[in-house]
Amino acid sequence: MSVIIRQAGLEDTDAIYNIISGLSVYRESPHDSVPDVEEIRKSLFSPETAEEAYICEIDGVIAGYAIISMSYSTWAGRYSLNMEDLCFTPDYRGRGAGKAMLQYIAQLAVSRSCSRIEWNVLEWDKSAKDFYQSINALPLNEWVRFRLDGPALEKFASSEII
Repeated sequence: MSVIIRQAGLEDTDAIYNIISGLSVYRESPHDSVPDVEEIRKSLFSPETAEEAYICEIDGVIAGYAIISMSYSTWAGRYSLNMEDLCFTPDYRGRGAGKAMLQYIAQLAVSRSCSRIEWNVLEWDKSAKDFYQSINALPLNEWVRFRLDGPALEKFASSEII
């Protein structure tokens, strides 16, 4: 099995879109919540984006991708690497490709002197949680993630504070 991990380019937009579409089926999410190809192209490959996309090819076939960005940890006094996605097509799950990609991301984090890598996992995704725990990643129990979106975001953004 030949595994190549490389930074994604504009030419990979359709492949990333297709994997995201497949992920929406896996997550049982509405397909209309998936960004279209142009939104992906603009958000990942425009000059002002801070995100980085990486592709994993196995034997010449795009098998998965990862999206990362940097954030700052005030407690560590260094940057952290945030992994938004680590996703593979069903045919390539459980074959070591995800582990290879995550190791590549870990090497990026170490080379950038990051204090850690952080990511989210759906509560019900037992296979993902088992995989991450197999490499000694630990779930954070002391943090609760909050989200402000949709109408609540719009309402709060336009409300008078005082």
